[in-house]
Amino acid sequence: MTIHRPFDPDQALFSTSCSCGKHASALEHDLASQKMAAEDIGNNFIEASLVKALFPSEVKRRAFLKAVGSGSALSVLSGFLPIDAIQAMAQEKGPLEKKDLNIGFIPITCATPLIMAEPLGFYRKQGLNVSLMKTAGWALIRDKMINKELDASHFLSPMPLSISMGLGSNPSPMKVATIQNINGQAITLANKHKENRDPTKWRGMKFAIPFEYSMHNFLLRYYLAQHGLNPDKDVQLRVTPPAEMVANLRAGNIDGFLGPDPFNQRAVYDEVGFIHILSKDIWNGHPCCAFGTSEEFIKQNPNTFAALYRAVLNASTMARDPVNRPLIAKVISPQNYINQPEAILMQVLTGKFADGLGNVQNVPDRVDFNPIPWYTMATWILTQMQRWGYIKGDVNYKDIAEKIFLLTDAKKFMGETGITIPPQAKTGYQKVSIMGKEFDPMQPAAYLKSFPTI
Repeated sequence: MTIHRPFDPDQALFSTSCSCGKHASALEHDLASQKMAAEDIGNNFIEASLVKALFPSEVKRRAFLKAVGSGSALSVLSGFLPIDAIQAMAQEKGPLEKKDLNIGFIPITCATPLIMAEPLGFYRKQGLNVSLMKTAGWALIRDKMINKELDASHFLSPMPLSISMGLGSNPSPMKVATIQNINGQAITLANKHKENRDPTKWRGMKFAIPFEYSMHNFLLRYYLAQHGLNPDKDVQLRVTPPAEMVANLRAGNIDGFLGPDPFNQRAVYDEVGFIHILSKDIWNGHPCCAFGTSEEFIKQNPNTFAALYRAVLNASTMARDPVNRPLIAKVISPQNYINQPEAILMQVLTGKFADGLGNVQNVPDRVDFNPIPWYTMATWILTQMQRWGYIKGDVNYKDIAEKIFLLTDAKKFMGETGITIPPQAKTGYQKVSIMGKEFDPMQPAAYLKSFPTI
C-alpha cells in the first residue's frame, strides 16, 4: 500500500480517507502501520504529482487505468513520461560538487519544508547527505553563514538583504532561493491584556521580536504605526529568541510578542497568553522565512545548489497540500527538529486552533508554504528598512531585489520539477494590500513618502 495511489482506478489519487477509520488521513494510516517508510514518501509524492499533471481529470485517469490495467500503467506511462529520471532529478545536471552539506535552521514551523525534507527523503532523492544544524538564534545563523560553517540556511526573509548590504554585520553577498513560508505568525498577548485589545492603548507595553532584520519586526512596527504609535518611542521592542518568548510572557517580562509559531500556539497551550491577531490579518500572503545560501556557494557548487533547490521546492509543494499536514506535523515534531507536541503543530499547520479567548478558530491559510521569492516582497522589506532608519540614503530597490531574490532560478527549477508557475511570476512585481493600504512595488519611493510622521 502507498500513501498516494496513482495507479489504482478505484482510489482517489490524493486520498484523504483512512481505510481503518482510526487516523485523520491515509497519510497517517500508512505511516502508523509502517506500510511505507518515511524516506519513500517523497518518491511516491513525485510519482503521484506527475500522474496528476498528466491526467488533471480524475475521471480520465481512472478510465485510462481501467483500459490498460493497473499493473501495466507504470510501464505504459514510462514510455513517454520519464518517471524514473524525474525521481532522480539530481542526476540530470551533472555530478554534485559537494554531497555532504550542513544546513542551519531555527526550530520553528516556518522552516517546515527545509526540516521535513530530511526525514521524508527529499535531500537523499537528490543525492545529498544533509545534516540539519539546529541553531539557537538568528545572529548565530548570520555569523555561521558568513564564517562558512553552514553551506545554506533557514533565514528570516530580510536577513539575506541585510547581510548582503552590510547592515549589522560585514557585507557578505547572500541569495534567497525560496520563501519557506507565508503568513504563519501572530501577535500574542499575555492573558492580563484580554480586556486591552485596542492597540491605541498600548503605550508603555513591552513586545518581543526574534530579530531586528525580521518580518516580525517590520510587521509589528507597521501595525503599531497604523494605530498611531511610534514603535521606537511609545513601546519597547526587545529582541528575544523564539524559544524564550513564552517563558518571558509567563514571567511578565514582556506584554506580548509578534513571533513565529509554534510559540504563539504554545502560549495558548500553556495558558499564559492568547492570540490577538494572526499576521495574515496585517498582510495576507506576507513572506516570513526564506531558504538561501551565499553567492560564493552557488558559484562554486552550481550542481549541488540545483539539487538542493529542487529538494526544497518539492518539499514546499508537498507542504502546501493540506492533506499532508498531519503527516508533516508528525515528522517535524521530534526533539532533533522542532521539539514540540504534535498536537500544537497540528493546530498551527491545519489552521484549526484554540485562540486562548475561548474560541476554536478555523483558518486554513494560517500558514502556507508558497516558495516563490517575489521581488515585491524584497522591495517592501527595503521600504521598511528605510522607514525605520536601518538604511540611510537612497536605495536602488529594483537592483537589490532582483540581485538577491532568485525569482528567475525559482521559475526555472519549478518548471523542471513540474510545479505550477503563476502568471504573475512573469515580472515578479505585483500590487498587494497591507492593512488596507496598497503597496505598488513599482513605486516604492512614493509609497515610503505616503506615511505620516508619528
